[in-house]
Amino acid sequence: MAFIDVIKSLFAGKQRDTGQKDYFNFLEGQVPIFGLFGQNIYSHDLVQNCIDRVATEVSKLEPKHIRTDAYGMRNVVNSNINRLLKYGPNEIMDTGSFLEKIIWLLFLNYNAFIYPTFDAIEANGMINRTYTGLYPLQPMIVEFIQDITGKMFIRLTFRNGEDYTLPYENIIHVRKKFSINASMGGGINGQPDNDAIQKTLDVNDVIIQGLEKAIRESLSIRGIVSIKTMLDDEKQEAERQRFENAIKNNESGIVAMDLKGEYIPIQRDPKVTDKDTLSFVQQKVLNYYGVSMPILTGDYTDTQYEAFFQTTIEPIIMSLGRNFSRVLFSARELAAGNEIVFYQKNLSYLSTASKIELIKVAGDQGLLTINQKLEILGYPPIEGGDVRTQSLNHIDASLANEYQMNQSKNGNGGKNNG
Repeated sequence: MAFIDVIKSLFAGKQRDTGQKDYFNFLEGQVPIFGLFGQNIYSHDLVQNCIDRVATEVSKLEPKHIRTDAYGMRNVVNSNINRLLKYGPNEIMDTGSFLEKIIWLLFLNYNAFIYPTFDAIEANGMINRTYTGLYPLQPMIVEFIQDITGKMFIRLTFRNGEDYTLPYENIIHVRKKFSINASMGGGINGQPDNDAIQKTLDVNDVIIQGLEKAIRESLSIRGIVSIKTMLDDEKQEAERQRFENAIKNNESGIVAMDLKGEYIPIQRDPKVTDKDTLSFVQQKVLNYYGVSMPILTGDYTDTQYEAFFQTTIEPIIMSLGRNFSRVLFSARELAAGNEIVFYQKNLSYLSTASKIELIKVAGDQGLLTINQKLEILGYPPIEGGDVRTQSLNHIDASLANEYQMNQSKNGNGGKNNG
């Protein structure tokens, strides 16, 4: 089943319109109709490589339903939301591909919409939701409207021309560069504002075309053989073949010619852009997407990855967590400490020395089980390994004071006489 057919099945039986509505009145006074898919820069290989690097890293995250109790303790909740996030948000995507899809939509449109399907169950006078799926949407047109009570709706029009009007509060809406527009990420029209980066990409394309022309020129005619006699076409061709055979068959690099032929070399000096200029232009594109060259090539250090994670990945993680939580939980559930957290579990980017240091520091504090330590090092779990070990060099401060007081009572200035 094609993805568009899956989306159509989600809205099967739903009304295409829910009554009289007007466009939502934003303070900026703009009519809230937005067309998506501004793709003028995304055919560039460097742009695609940058987005792919970000999407790949985000796809490694592990989203979980977490509840924080009154004492500040965080626990993973055994809920249907957690099962969806762990094993696959919908029937055609696993968690990794689901997150990767969201990031590509976010970078392509500066807006990503996710529709959560659910069954509403009434119990004790309250409506509880049992979520059955999470679907990234690819609308062509987005409209913000309101009913007579002022409630906000969103009308999504898809490629096949069908449109559906849904409560905005039921749509997970993730935005990138949420600045000028009141409801959408991107520029004033709710689309990616790529004018600044477009100029840099145009320069980069000119440089690449110049390199191609320089290579072609270097492989073109290198010289002329001047024959000192009158030859017809057949004899000219035979003389050319004889000259080329002389070039192919010699090993010394010197070609012997008779008195009737003279080789006149053509001096060519194709100009290419120097390495520093090319690197400068490409670096501007990388900076725009928050991806360094070591991250792009995969040859990075722990420090370089940490900088990439904190500046580029972490803001996306926080935005995903807040928007998922806002839609998937009611106000009462949010007040009870429920939230969606996207965890970075995979530490494979760390060097062996850094992994050992992490195990030493976290392990001494009793933060890791034996199996968690083995997992960090890439080893499988062992039976009975779900126990925590802790260094005896670290004790509670109050116990330390009590210990010193007891030692002082033993006499000898607090020295142990035993």
